[in-house]
Amino acid sequence: MDRPTIADLAEAAGVSVSTVNRILSGKGAVKATTVQRVQGAAEEIGFHGLGAIEDRMRKKVPHYRLGFLLQQSSRDLYQLFGRKVVAACRDRREEVIEPLVDFVDLLTPENIASRLTALGKECDAVAIIAADHPVVGQAIRELSEQGKPVVTYITDQSAPERAAFVGTDNWKLGRTAAFLIAGMTQGPGRVAVFNGNHRYQCQDISDAAFRSYMRENAPELAIEDSRPTNEDAARAHEMVCELLERTDDLSGILILGGGISGVLRALRKAPAEARHRIRVVCRDIGPETRKGLTEGLITAALCHPLDGTSEVLVRTMVEVLSNRSPAAPVMRIMPFEIITPENV
Repeated sequence: MDRPTIADLAEAAGVSVSTVNRILSGKGAVKATTVQRVQGAAEEIGFHGLGAIEDRMRKKVPHYRLGFLLQQSSRDLYQLFGRKVVAACRDRREEVIEPLVDFVDLLTPENIASRLTALGKECDAVAIIAADHPVVGQAIRELSEQGKPVVTYITDQSAPERAAFVGTDNWKLGRTAAFLIAGMTQGPGRVAVFNGNHRYQCQDISDAAFRSYMRENAPELAIEDSRPTNEDAARAHEMVCELLERTDDLSGILILGGGISGVLRALRKAPAEARHRIRVVCRDIGPETRKGLTEGLITAALCHPLDGTSEVLVRTMVEVLSNRSPAAPVMRIMPFEIITPENV
């Protein structure tokens, strides 16, 4: 098969041959949107000069370096978050974006703030997942003053200097979790609520909404005080084992933070009657959650749509860089997905 010619590319892109020649030679003005259209056509038809077109595209469009400060490199979920935001950066056609993904394993506010500051020095804008704390807020404020906008991701911060938030409506998420557990529970019982840390806004709001629904619609269910897992699977395992030992009416577990693998490990060792009685609702889906769903140990996972959320996050970071003086933080609320054993 003959290689596509310049004329073939011009026809596929709907432009003139002279326009393609100007793009390939790098001489003469061509709109970025036109270069983008020709680049897409070149990819589709397999044009041999794609590299030259991509080089022209890189010279025509804005360049940004975006940082993403995620948590716990050992957790598959955060590794998945990282891969998705990198893919979203690569998919941008109107800018050239260099993503820099960093993971924080020591989750003290001081360490997170230090890592955020270091990442901000290397990037034009930074996205962060972290518990809300004044020390982290001070780092956000300092970066903002340096012209380095910070976008909160998944869980918000109270720092007024943050540029934007991208995540779900956590009030609706908490009430949805309550709706699922209450609707699938027979008679009186006890429900445990696990969070990762009391300072995660997304978890705290979901917790309050969960209790709001239960007070209104399922007063026969006793909701235990929230207990932090510290995002640790071993700690979550201990907490479930302790609950099973001291109670015989555990009907549900809402796990808003990390530790789902520990919860599942404890339930697998529990008597079959207890396993079948307890309804478990958790947050975002990773390999362990997927396995728990297929085993029927998890009733539902309420998840961020990772592809869509990552695309919106990157787009929002580019937008706040383009608009350096927004009147207020931009709020981008994404609908969450409900994953059950029947649609996993």
